[in-house]
Amino acid sequence: MSRFYDLLNAQPIILSDGAMGTQLFARGLESGMSPELWNVEHPDRVMEVHRGYAEAGSQMILTNSFGGTRFRLKLHNFEDRVYEFNKAAAEIAVKATADLPYPVLIGGSVGPTGELLDPLGLLTFDEAVTGFAEQAAALRDGGVDYFQVETMSDLREVEAAIKGIRSVSDLPIVATMSFDTNRRTMMGVKPEDAAVKLRAMGADVVGANCGTGVPDNLFALEQMRNAAPDAILLVKSNAGVPHYHHGELHYDGTPEVMADYALKARQLGARIIGACCGSSPAHLKAMKEALS
Repeated sequence: MSRFYDLLNAQPIILSDGAMGTQLFARGLESGMSPELWNVEHPDRVMEVHRGYAEAGSQMILTNSFGGTRFRLKLHNFEDRVYEFNKAAAEIAVKATADLPYPVLIGGSVGPTGELLDPLGLLTFDEAVTGFAEQAAALRDGGVDYFQVETMSDLREVEAAIKGIRSVSDLPIVATMSFDTNRRTMMGVKPEDAAVKLRAMGADVVGANCGTGVPDNLFALEQMRNAAPDAILLVKSNAGVPHYHHGELHYDGTPEVMADYALKARQLGARIIGACCGSSPAHLKAMKEALS
């Protein structure tokens, strides 16, 4: 049995991690830069983020590879460094958590391509599959325990990601979508439809992440539970709602707000609970304490 299912079978609720981008910006990443470049240029800073979440109680840590497909990396002219960046992302996370006295799983973060699939866009389904497979192979070689296809809006893109991953690995797959447009994804997908269709595609865990804040993520979670009562559900909400203050983006969700969200998510059936944009180890620590 995989480490992934060992942990799920051992614990009723698992705490995932929080934001990566927010924490990298706090450490000097500039807007418009590739976060994945830091896996080779500033691995110590990336490792510090992972370590902070793990020490706060997170037992599922996502690699710094959200934009690690060649489609996203080509925006920075790094499309020929997919393997290097993604393998390093996994190795950093593994190293950051290797000496902890409790199990911490490493999930290979797989984000959207940033492009529309045909016929709405120019990216073909087969090209997307190939690109996702390329990223997944590098994350696999770096030592991840599972893959997390996250923040998706298009079911066909999720299907391409899962197919690509499955072509190179049989590790568990988590699939989440972002319900940020009137409680649907940008492409109009409802939470209840996502829960059913993501499972049919072969996802081991399904859920919601990012979005527009706690209420909408809890709504999505409830709808997914109603539509797929036997599903293993994950939710990772943003830390409140973002506001600009003195030219910088700040989220209004305090650790106390996120602790309350964690309790509500557990009541609604989530097995894996984490946070997304705007969150920090302080938020995860408060969530851990609330769930204990």
